[in-house]
Amino acid sequence: MQPTRTRTDHKVVSAATWSIVTWAEWRIRIEIPRPSKPKPRLPHLFVLEALATLNPEVRRMFSEWAVYVGNRLIMMLRDHARNPQDNGVWLVLSEGTDPTNTDLRQDLPSLRPIQGLGSKIGHWLLLPADDAEFEREALHACDLILSHDPRLGRIPQSRR
Repeated sequence: MQPTRTRTDHKVVSAATWSIVTWAEWRIRIEIPRPSKPKPRLPHLFVLEALATLNPEVRRMFSEWAVYVGNRLIMMLRDHARNPQDNGVWLVLSEGTDPTNTDLRQDLPSLRPIQGLGSKIGHWLLLPADDAEFEREALHACDLILSHDPRLGRIPQSRR
């Protein structure tokens, strides 16, 4: 049973403990700020540094970080405790690019489907952060984006 509290002439009476607290003391107890949640940090900053000449725009999306160049969504950056096997750089393929494209797999050998998405979204592929060549391949993907590779990036329906 919750203790009942009543206000009587600037006093708050607690029936559970029978203590009397002044209204000002009670208000201070209620208004104590709660500790704030730590702000999510942007992972894989080296990727954004490599794309700096394109002035990428970064936005929160689905607890990850979406990276846009102009209207094109080019990648997502993920480093999350939940499903760590999907951490890394999620590359967004263009509408005409087949996810099984052998040329793309030769350029980026560790590229694989995102396990957490299953077969729902086939045009997003992952460069896994736990791969030994992650940084090298992520920077190579940035080089492909800098050279305006038509296989990477797509304009989302919300920006059409």
